[in-house]
Amino acid sequence: MCRRAFRRTTSGGRVSLIEENYGRLVRMANLAVVGSHTVNGVARLHSELMKQTIFRDFAELYPDRFTNVTNGIAVRRWLKQSNPGLSALLTEHLGNAWENDLEELERMRDAVDDGGFRQRFRAIKHDNKEQLAEVILRRVGVDVDVGSLFDVQVKRIHEYKRQLLNLLYVITRYNRLRENPQLDLVPRTVIFAGKAAPGYYLAKSIIRLINNVARVVNDDRTIGGKLRVVFLPDYDVSLAQRIMPAADLSEQISTAGMEASGTGNMKLALNGALTIGTLDGANIEIREAVGAENIFIFGLTAEEVAARRRSGYSPSEIVAANPELAETIDLIDSGHFSPGNLTAGRPVVERLLSESETFFVLADFAAYAAAQDAVDALYRDTDAWTRKAATNTLNMGVFSSDRSVREYAQRIWRIKPVL
Repeated sequence: MCRRAFRRTTSGGRVSLIEENYGRLVRMANLAVVGSHTVNGVARLHSELMKQTIFRDFAELYPDRFTNVTNGIAVRRWLKQSNPGLSALLTEHLGNAWENDLEELERMRDAVDDGGFRQRFRAIKHDNKEQLAEVILRRVGVDVDVGSLFDVQVKRIHEYKRQLLNLLYVITRYNRLRENPQLDLVPRTVIFAGKAAPGYYLAKSIIRLINNVARVVNDDRTIGGKLRVVFLPDYDVSLAQRIMPAADLSEQISTAGMEASGTGNMKLALNGALTIGTLDGANIEIREAVGAENIFIFGLTAEEVAARRRSGYSPSEIVAANPELAETIDLIDSGHFSPGNLTAGRPVVERLLSESETFFVLADFAAYAAAQDAVDALYRDTDAWTRKAATNTLNMGVFSSDRSVREYAQRIWRIKPVL
């Protein structure tokens, strides 16, 4: 197509290969679309948003060029190597075929109805939690209760991934226990891990706040050990292989429309963690695979987030209408978690209360807290929780990287394997 065609007046030059408003620069994304026979996103929502937003004009020009290939994970690493107990249980029922074709798990979906299978599944999870508890004690010196719910958020530290939303709920839960130490809450161990870009100031402020909250909460004997908070440093694949099999709850709480796909959500669900999350990235497809009753979905949708951005956002109004949230914000702002530096939490508070905070942390807080209450209620029923956890594992076959690579080979690369 000639250059003139790429400067159609209807698109205002948006499909031009050359940026001319700020000096003549090559638009690499546009060039990539024009030079490719296929363009794909890595989760269904991601693919649709690309067509609706940044590549809308190209999608109109080349409607058959855009497609989707949802991400997958390496089964041999994230199940066979990471979780030998669960792997052995699956092999006992299926043989070794599942290692090269995870969709073989479909053949044993009915196993969740077998009380003996659920008991063994639960015992394996307990063993994995004991192993992670040893790692936590060795690395950060915190002694955690393996009978508590292991609530895990492990991913890059970024505002859109919303570690702050998780932390706000942790503080709210802590406040409830401070006010009533006899409150009958499910014991929890909340585990954070992840790295941040070296120059990302607010991400470092978030990490600092997590550690400050952990120090205060873990040292508070009045709450009777019902809440522990852990930030595991030096997050890498080896540590992840210890965390994923031990998790009970998988935090996938990014602002809807912001996460391209996610693969941590797949690794955790495959290892028998229930997901609490927004309708973002591959969470949508995980919900379809495991069943809406086996996942905790909350919060604004991508469409609602876009509408909020257009209409305006007032975090202070949300705080004023939610006394628990207001108390949580005040506790951070007062320096309660950093007595040696009373202003340490100020950057986080200022960001949360700013009308330019584009990740809607406070807007989703009430829905998130309600979803966490539902988590507590289910965890009290040990067998019901195990049934749902096992259901997650046995319905994750489609999220294998083997399937992803096969789709790329067939529909993107258009190649065949050499046998």
